Amino acid sequence: MVRRIQKVAVIGSGIMGGGIAALCASAGIPTILLDIVPFDLKDDEKKDPKARNRIVNAGMDALKKSKPALLMDKEKDLSLIQTGNLEDDFKKLAECDWIVEVVVENLKIKQELFGKIEKIMKKGAIISTNTSGLPLNQIAQGRTKAFKEHFLGTHFFNPVRYMHLLEIIPGKETKKDILKFMADFGERVLGKGIVWAKDTPNFIGNRIGVYSMVSTMQVMMEMDMTIPEIDALFGSAAGRPKTAAFKTADLVGLDTFSHVANNCYDLCPKDESREGLKLPAFVGKLVEKKWLGNKTKQGFYKKEITPDWKKIDKVINYKTLEYETYEKPSFPCLAAAKKAATLPQKLQALVYGTDKGSKCAWKVTAGMMLYSFNRIPEIADNIVEIDNAMKWGYAWEMGPFETWDAIGLKKSIDRMKKEGMKIPKKLQMMLTKKVNSFYKVEKGKKMFYDIKTMKYKEVPTNPLAINLAILRANKKVVKANKSASLIDLGDGVFNVEFHTKMNAMNGEMGQMIADGLMYAQENGIGLVLGNQAPGMPGAFSAGGDLGYMGEMAKNKNFNGIDKMIKDLHTMIMAIKYSPVPVVAAAYGMTLGGGCELCLASARIVAHTELFMGLVEIGAGLIPGGCGMIHLWQRYMDGVPATVKLADYGAYLIPAFLLVAQAKVSMSAQEARKNGFLRLIDRIVFNKDNLIGEAKKEVLSLVANGYVPPVKKKYPVMGREAQGMVWANMQDMSIGGYVPKHMAFIAKKGIYCMSGGEARQGQLVSEDYLCKIEREAFVDLWKTEETQKMAAHIMATGKPLMI
Repeated sequence: MVRRIQKVAVIGSGIMGGGIAALCASAGIPTILLDIVPFDLKDDEKKDPKARNRIVNAGMDALKKSKPALLMDKEKDLSLIQTGNLEDDFKKLAECDWIVEVVVENLKIKQELFGKIEKIMKKGAIISTNTSGLPLNQIAQGRTKAFKEHFLGTHFFNPVRYMHLLEIIPGKETKKDILKFMADFGERVLGKGIVWAKDTPNFIGNRIGVYSMVSTMQVMMEMDMTIPEIDALFGSAAGRPKTAAFKTADLVGLDTFSHVANNCYDLCPKDESREGLKLPAFVGKLVEKKWLGNKTKQGFYKKEITPDWKKIDKVINYKTLEYETYEKPSFPCLAAAKKAATLPQKLQALVYGTDKGSKCAWKVTAGMMLYSFNRIPEIADNIVEIDNAMKWGYAWEMGPFETWDAIGLKKSIDRMKKEGMKIPKKLQMMLTKKVNSFYKVEKGKKMFYDIKTMKYKEVPTNPLAINLAILRANKKVVKANKSASLIDLGDGVFNVEFHTKMNAMNGEMGQMIADGLMYAQENGIGLVLGNQAPGMPGAFSAGGDLGYMGEMAKNKNFNGIDKMIKDLHTMIMAIKYSPVPVVAAAYGMTLGGGCELCLASARIVAHTELFMGLVEIGAGLIPGGCGMIHLWQRYMDGVPATVKLADYGAYLIPAFLLVAQAKVSMSAQEARKNGFLRLIDRIVFNKDNLIGEAKKEVLSLVANGYVPPVKKKYPVMGREAQGMVWANMQDMSIGGYVPKHMAFIAKKGIYCMSGGEARQGQLVSEDYLCKIEREAFVDLWKTEETQKMAAHIMATGKPLMI
């Protein structure tokens, strides 16, 4: 039997249910979203479909307005979601291949619902629950053997679109082929990282996450620390999200967090560290007061507006339950961590210092690592599942066991012993056997220490999930400089990896791309441009190195800027006309120069989370790497032959506005609508597989007889288009709608995009367009205003409108 999921039903239209429905629709799957009929309908509403669907429609309204957006292509995705209620539309479930339940965490309600579903579900349909803590085997109690064979847990994390984790929990009787199919579907179609959990309270992510958060609160109170101090210690310095601990709880909602934590405490009576799961009383008091975090505009933190309209950040004093202003915390260990170059060095600085902050960081981290070790095999069979759950579900850069390796296994255990911490027997046996790390690379493969067998085993991975770090460790680096590396992916395909801050482009990176092209032409069949950054969304490349160019402008070295852009153009055109295909593996922030690299490539293989745009105007510039040239060519390639030259303005203006408004796509699907991606470019849901998919695209192009594009001239709109845009800019500038220098930059942009001094309809060469682009780019750097704008965006990350 060939199994396919061609239609999905999601029961429950809350934040999680709506998120799952949105993800399925974004993946192109028709989805039914159902919820209950309101209990409080008046007599005249009981036959009104709109009133009967009030709850599900409210869920859809929330889905449409969600920030960050849960829908990747709003118009298309919404067309794939059909709403209804559990009375009038229940029979529609019989059409579905996968039915996922996301209703209230009430065992009786779930049992009754599944009893009804079993009566109408199609033969072979897969049924799953998104419960975050109720035992699966109790939920399925009373169901037939056939039902139980097709029943499992599929636990997503919020926000569903952005969190990579999907915990799959087998029931006692779930068929192996069903589990295998859903793991493949979740990974390949929905783009999730699959973790195999056991049917235990809160599964993996929330079990470790709750202990980590609650025990951190307890240590904070024991050591008389403050909430801002804890967030400073366990934020980006520790490889955690910037929201750290308490701001993350505010984001999740204190009611939700308290429910999960209390559920964990209640259902884990035999946990050796159960008291570490017990919430401090002050959290319950905040919930009683309805101070639930962001959704009530106050939780652990709140913002207040002064009479003169200034925003003041305040934090709860957990002793008095009153809000207070606070200063940015400072500890020597934090200062040392900030100076450290790598995450392991940062973590060592945090936990091995002598100040109060370091002692707190050590106590929390040591406790979390020991707790995680003791959960095997209770909640997971191995350390990989726990590490992945925390990285993918909580956005930690390193999981508990990777953290342990980073700070040194033997060194940390020696300290634990010295401080009287209880060391698990199997952990002590690791040291006796001279096992000094949980992970290692052996014969080109990443291995993990299996606690059950006390032997190293290979970390299971999808063949497409190429890991550049492993390739580097296996000496697959062909050549490297400070900013980029050329890595052998095998099969004649090479990869240029960037490793500057935010992967910002500079001369060294450009040189490595040029060298990589030459090397691939002489020794292989193709080249991938790609890198792998931890977390979401990451950056393929956030643009050019403004600091370097700004310094040249400050020293009036405009000839240097001119040469740099000339070299950039040479490299960009070398990518475009390379005899071997170049594929860009784009994801996350793909801005400015990063976008221009993609536009020059033979193909783009993009992750769904793609924030792509030509944003140079915010730094006082126009795109300087042929971005406008290639964007216009993409638009022209899509113009029907029946369109007259005089009507080309309908294509030029939208293309120009993408540049003038620095418009950034909020997904790969939107990037395609904007014209940055073509129909021949591919969109991949699973970021782990992006480099592998890009390599596969190179191999496919070569197998199909790849031939580079032939140079040709393109028609431009010329001075007529400039006049039209300049007139509008003049009016908007006079009216105060557009700052004077921004209008000046926009004029430079349309001058380049429309062909400079060319006539309407004239065919112009790329060499000519590159020349006028380079001249305009240098001219802008000569202005004091652009230099101010570039310096401001470098200092603040925000554009300056002048």
